[in-house]
Amino acid sequence: MAGDRGKAYLSRTRKASVNIYRSVRAVAGASGDGPLDWGAVTEAAKAASEKGSLDLAPGERDGYARDVAAARDRVGEVAGVDFDLPDTVEIQHRHHWIDANVATFERVFEPLEEATDTGLVPGVARVVNTGSMSVALAFFARNVLGQYDPLLLADVDPGEHGLYFVRPNILSAAEELDADYDRFRRWIAFHEVTHAAEFAAAPWLGDHMERNMRESIEQVAEQVADGNALSTPSMELDSVMATMTAVEGYAELLMDRAFDEEYDDLRAKLDARRGGGGPVTRLLRRALGVDMKREQYERGREFFEAVVDARDMTAASAVWDRPENIPSDAEYENPQAWIDRVHG
Repeated sequence: MAGDRGKAYLSRTRKASVNIYRSVRAVAGASGDGPLDWGAVTEAAKAASEKGSLDLAPGERDGYARDVAAARDRVGEVAGVDFDLPDTVEIQHRHHWIDANVATFERVFEPLEEATDTGLVPGVARVVNTGSMSVALAFFARNVLGQYDPLLLADVDPGEHGLYFVRPNILSAAEELDADYDRFRRWIAFHEVTHAAEFAAAPWLGDHMERNMRESIEQVAEQVADGNALSTPSMELDSVMATMTAVEGYAELLMDRAFDEEYDDLRAKLDARRGGGGPVTRLLRRALGVDMKREQYERGREFFEAVVDARDMTAASAVWDRPENIPSDAEYENPQAWIDRVHG
């Protein structure tokens, strides 16, 4: 038995070493004229993350469909919003998720590509940029459970959105948290469907986020047009952060009120997972801004819970009436000030 465990360990070690080599080789071979080599990004990210299994158990695919349909009905009822499910609902493995998000990032970074389309981006900067992006995508591919993708900046009709479930991550997270897989999967479905409800309630939200993203990327482009590695834009990102805090915080609120089972244990376990992990994982989370996203969840949820406690769910939902209703940084700390401003 000990011999079998030793062989399995050696096999995993060899496989990890090969994957690291493939990832490093892909990054080192980054080429082209732009600031990133997206083909190398994709190859390196996939090499650094096992794709995981899509061998669904009998009835599991139907289970996902039931969860999403139930979430649509309950979320619509609680939020008072009538909305359709996204055109695309997919059960994915990690490499599917990487492919979908590389396409999104290419669209988002198009202003950067155009600004540096001079053939003068140094090879070292391109390798650094490519490596940074591949590390980020590989990390998220191993951790994202589900994703509502409004296909921002895509040349598609406004209703063509996507809803993705990364099945290997949901399965492993349920095991890690000692949660029933079917129940945990259903809870994740409710969370992602709440995002669909938000965009349905706020037809302006997609354009608002696109405008914020373009302005941010354009400022990054100005910084790297001389061939330097990607860096954080110097502009104030208050609008971007305020909007994302509203999106994540309202989704947390709506998810908890719409979920049709007890959820306190799932909430506690998922919050612990968001803040846990070893030293390397925690370092990556800080470097990639994941801790900031966690703060958005918590800060936004606390804000909307305070609004509901003071008024009701309808008052909280007024955040989606118009862009001006997005809380300011100061109002997140003082929900009553937002209530007074929006509801008089």
